Amino acid sequence: MNSTKSLEPSAPATALIGLAALASAMGIGRFSLTPIFPLMQQDADLSLTVGGWLATANYLGYLAGALACIALTPPVAIAIRWGLLSVGLFTLAMGLTDWQASWLALRFLAGVASAMVLVGTSAWAMPILTRQGRESWSGHMFSGVGIGIALAGLFGLAAAIDAWGSRGTWIALGLVALLLAAVLWRPLAVPTASGEHAAPSGRLLPRRAIIAAVCYAAFGYGYIIPATFLPALARGYIDSPAMFGLIWPVFGAAAALSTFVSAWIWRGVAPRQLWMRAKWVLAAGVLAPALSVNVPTLLISAVCVGGTFMIITMAGLKEALRLGGKPASLAVGVMTAAFGTGQIAGPLTVSLLGRSDHAFASASLVAVLGLVASNGVLLFTGPEADNT
Repeated sequence: MNSTKSLEPSAPATALIGLAALASAMGIGRFSLTPIFPLMQQDADLSLTVGGWLATANYLGYLAGALACIALTPPVAIAIRWGLLSVGLFTLAMGLTDWQASWLALRFLAGVASAMVLVGTSAWAMPILTRQGRESWSGHMFSGVGIGIALAGLFGLAAAIDAWGSRGTWIALGLVALLLAAVLWRPLAVPTASGEHAAPSGRLLPRRAIIAAVCYAAFGYGYIIPATFLPALARGYIDSPAMFGLIWPVFGAAAALSTFVSAWIWRGVAPRQLWMRAKWVLAAGVLAPALSVNVPTLLISAVCVGGTFMIITMAGLKEALRLGGKPASLAVGVMTAAFGTGQIAGPLTVSLLGRSDHAFASASLVAVLGLVASNGVLLFTGPEADNT
């Protein structure tokens, strides 16, 4: 055990490795479609409906991958390494085929791989940071999600300005993901003194934990609509690629900075309160482009949605651990599944409304209502949670 601990990476190295892994898994494996889809619309004349199905395939794969990790509990280093390699290969393959059915399969598989990396990275890095007294550095690690989104957005911006086309952009991002997989492969092979996985408990979750999971599903539905379609919406309104291409990098930058800013501004705030406060900001960001599409509302949406979704993700999972009691792993699993279900329903709603000229606005209004209602539920069930 002592020799294993001596080989364990330092807290800064752990946070950096986790940051890079999440940047690839989430920025490329999960969200690269968002900045590239406007280019695919231009190259292949894709409709918003097709974009919704591609997004849904990826989110469905993410849900499947998360549930598989919970059920099978693969060794974390293996999950991260092979997940990163798969993200690179499946992203690269998007630029090597023109068959829409294969795009659906590739985005599904990239979603599975990204979930493996997210779950594996959390399970690998968090115990190391805790043992070394640097648990708060998890915020540094999770900023990798926003950094990856911003990186993918900058690639989409450069492609729009220099007319690379969607195929070249997919290939470039795939090569970046493969490079990250190669760089991280050796550090992730180092053994660590990871704790044993807790055995699943036969107890059912408390009712308040189930209620929180339903509210978490509303968050998944609410944030994913602008997170999927903002650049495409901007492209339809703004002629200049240099302008509409900035929307997604702004979204990513807001996500990257949010974990640091929230730790400074809302230090000491209970996770449930942080979740609720951030969700009001999220609702404003979802509502803005549904009311009117222009440069200010698009930027408001990018900042409000990008700046809150990682805060809500972390706060919601901390609340799940608090509410779940002894079957904490079950609580986190249920929250993850609820979130995945919500984010699948978002782009699917846009696809089903695709024949309407107001598909995005209608789906966004439904999302805002869900966010407001779920915040009301969190408010009125909060005081009871501590006494049951």
